[in-house]
Amino acid sequence: MSYEASGKIHEIFPEQQVSEKFRKKEFVLEVQDGMYANFIKFELSQDKCSLLDGYKVGQGLKVHFNLSGKPFTNKEGKTMYFNNLRAWKVESEGNGASSHHDDDYPTPPNNSKNEDFDDVPF
Repeated sequence: MSYEASGKIHEIFPEQQVSEKFRKKEFVLEVQDGMYANFIKFELSQDKCSLLDGYKVGQGLKVHFNLSGKPFTNKEGKTMYFNNLRAWKVESEGNGASSHHDDDYPTPPNNSKNEDFDDVPF
């Protein structure tokens, strides 16, 4: 399932080489919710780490992301859960760079036909 959020870049963390085959880059988006701001951390991984190249703290950004979660067992043997907001596309809002690296996620074809829906029964 895909989601999106818009806000202002609050912080960009350095890229991390987590293992020999896995790297990630995290960033925080400040999202206004009425009178209060939420600070939401997103994660880019592998080839998506470069999506933030050219962006700076304070720039407006629209983030397209997927939500994922996994269980793990802590040191006490209790099952715990963690969530990740995995960004896969970012777009500039306002002035700044734009990154449309969504080649791995093609736009689905439009299967709707030009039909007249005026005869809907409700």
